[in-house]
Amino acid sequence: MEDTLEDPPTSAVMLDHCNFSQVVFNSVEKFYVPGGDITCYYTLTQNFIPRQKDWIGIFRVGWKTTREYYTFMWVTMPTDLNSESVKQQEVQFKAYYLPKDDEYYQFCYVDQDGVVWGASIPFQFRPENEEDILVVTTQGEVEEIEQHNKDLCKENQELKDNCVSLQKQNADMQAELQKKQEELETLKGINKKLEEKVKEQKDSWETELLQLKEQNQKMSSENEKMGVRVDQLQVKLSTQEKEMEKLLQGDQDRTEQLKQLKKENDRLFLSLAEQKEHQKKLEQTVEEMNLKETTAMKKHQELTDQNFDLSKRLSENKIICNVLQSEKERLERENDFLKRENTRLLSYMGLDVDSLPYQVPTSGEGGAGQDPGLVYENPYSGIQESSAPSLLSKKCPTCRSDSADIFDHAFDHTLEQQHMQTHCLACPICDQIFPAKEKQIFDDHVFCHSV
Repeated sequence: MEDTLEDPPTSAVMLDHCNFSQVVFNSVEKFYVPGGDITCYYTLTQNFIPRQKDWIGIFRVGWKTTREYYTFMWVTMPTDLNSESVKQQEVQFKAYYLPKDDEYYQFCYVDQDGVVWGASIPFQFRPENEEDILVVTTQGEVEEIEQHNKDLCKENQELKDNCVSLQKQNADMQAELQKKQEELETLKGINKKLEEKVKEQKDSWETELLQLKEQNQKMSSENEKMGVRVDQLQVKLSTQEKEMEKLLQGDQDRTEQLKQLKKENDRLFLSLAEQKEHQKKLEQTVEEMNLKETTAMKKHQELTDQNFDLSKRLSENKIICNVLQSEKERLERENDFLKRENTRLLSYMGLDVDSLPYQVPTSGEGGAGQDPGLVYENPYSGIQESSAPSLLSKKCPTCRSDSADIFDHAFDHTLEQQHMQTHCLACPICDQIFPAKEKQIFDDHVFCHSV
């Protein structure tokens, strides 16, 4: 290697050939005799401007980055950049630092940023007695090897991109699973009755989630295996690059290695197809989960609507019950008042309460209840006749009318209920009760059912 105070600036980035025409190497021999100094002639194009840390290196054919130089020399900066002599330059390599093997090498012009601006044709270090035709044949093989090496690098990059895509898809699936799990946790607290009805379905969902987690773990494991496989392929690619340098010794070995690489490539494509098929199955599973969730939400909405209708009907029944309860309390207060008034009148008349049914005449009997031994009318008959109807008659709590022929039967509750129904309106659809005086509200309610 070149014995200098510092190493030249290099780059680890894989380079393309877009700038290789800025510096042109001239008079490059097909081979150089080992043991002697060699002079490298090069020409700078019109648009290229050299810099202080530019250098020319000797690279073995098949290099990937500028760090792979064998030896180098700093370029000489011209004093006048506008002179025509600047365009024609040369640099000399000492024999002590030149390669000793018969591999193929080439000159490369590298700037201070590690970017290659020019590359020469390949050449060898060998004695003069070797046949030149061998060099021509070997040059074609080298170009073929370089092309195949580029194809392998491209395939390796595609594998890396596919691995990154799979990792991103895996992360998206994990986020989706996390979102579904949070939604399931939210559904747990909606209603106790719904929890009892969907418990079995929830257990089924949890089982499917566990299966998806297991599949996710398998996917992560497969991704790790793919990463390891990519690393192995990189190592294998590096090994193959070294083997390619030995392919010049025999065409048979090179053919076998190409067949093995092709089989390995087919197997990788088959593995990628299986990965895509597995991904489709996972997407179908997620769609099924979405359908099940939608069905559960519809069922929950139906139960909620039913619960709302029942609550509405219960509220209406409670209102009617409260109205009837108030009416009952008012009638009980009125009945107590009448009982107290009746007792007061009976006490005023000097009659016993137990003998009241036999002493108080009805309004239809007239004077038949008078004592025949009295010459004049009973002076209290008017009071008795006026108080008797109040004891035997009964008013309807809704219409406040006397209904003696309805309520004379003390234990006939059926007739009383039939009379009460004449003052209420019942909806034929939902059985909601409305007072008879609210007929307009009742008609609007029935009309709403038909809309």
